[in-house]
Amino acid sequence: MIGIIDCGTTNTRVYIIDEAGDVVSKSYKKVGVRDTSITGSRDALKAGIKEAFLDAVEQADLTLKDIKCAVASGMITSEIGLIDLPHLIAPVGCDELAANVKVVHDLKVFPLDIPVIFIRGIKNDYGDIGVSEIQKMDFMRGEETQIMGLLDLEKFQYPMNVVVLSSHTKLIHINAKGEIAGSITTISGQIFEAINKETFIGSCIQSDGKEKAYFSKDLLRTANESVQNAGFLRTLLMPRFMQVLLDTEWYERRFFVDAAIAAEDIRILDEARDHLRYSMDTNFVLVGHKERCEIYSELIKEKILGCQSIRSITQKDEIDQLAIQGVLTILKNYKYDSLDGLN
Repeated sequence: MIGIIDCGTTNTRVYIIDEAGDVVSKSYKKVGVRDTSITGSRDALKAGIKEAFLDAVEQADLTLKDIKCAVASGMITSEIGLIDLPHLIAPVGCDELAANVKVVHDLKVFPLDIPVIFIRGIKNDYGDIGVSEIQKMDFMRGEETQIMGLLDLEKFQYPMNVVVLSSHTKLIHINAKGEIAGSITTISGQIFEAINKETFIGSCIQSDGKEKAYFSKDLLRTANESVQNAGFLRTLLMPRFMQVLLDTEWYERRFFVDAAIAAEDIRILDEARDHLRYSMDTNFVLVGHKERCEIYSELIKEKILGCQSIRSITQKDEIDQLAIQGVLTILKNYKYDSLDGLN
């Protein structure tokens, strides 16, 4: 049995995996590196990960002695995580990820008596540049593992582009060799949360308690045109006008906000093509919430006329499986037939 730790900015997920690669149990804890930023201490992060890990072990009706090791990826390897590991420089494939894992068995780092295999993140190869070319910089921690899972689960034609929609939007380009060539990131998800909680627009988009799936090409087109012509900040006022001056529902106004954020976000395709020289007339895979994927899919088809196909992965279990399969793929390339040799 092995444990898989997927630690992000605000949440941590732990999975217990058997020898066949099947999920035996899983646990979730609302704790992440954000807690380190707020408190200035890793104590809350360590305690939260420990609690989630032991909960997953208990759910599997196991003890810690049954777990050969843990494999950790994501923000857990950042300067505000449990261990600060330098990024690998793109392009990076699975072999390089496997060859550069860090095995640690130290209670000061991970507060349980088992070895932990930490998977490094990846940063763009931007060379020696200054602030004037800062747009070439980007990095990832965690998405590289998801990508390895995605590429292992399905066969794709390269090059291709993957767009991960979570608290951030991350465009990841896969080159002709099937390697991660680099990425571009925005803070789209966090912007939505800030708008919802910290501006008066939030009151325009509050649910009436009954969630409703909704999609409108007309509203998407209007939001997109407003962002392009009047700018993102002006466009964010439109839901207020929709609430006071028009007969609209909360879900229409929330969709408009999502569409406006996506319309601003989709400009990263120009950045990717013009500054980082990534191919855009490729297949796209979108990973995230169903409604967001629908919005981005429409905008990509409109913006990239030569894109070959767009596939969306929206089911939670399917998204979780990307990270799990990514870990198993990296371990396989780490040349382990078993994990008995870890100490």
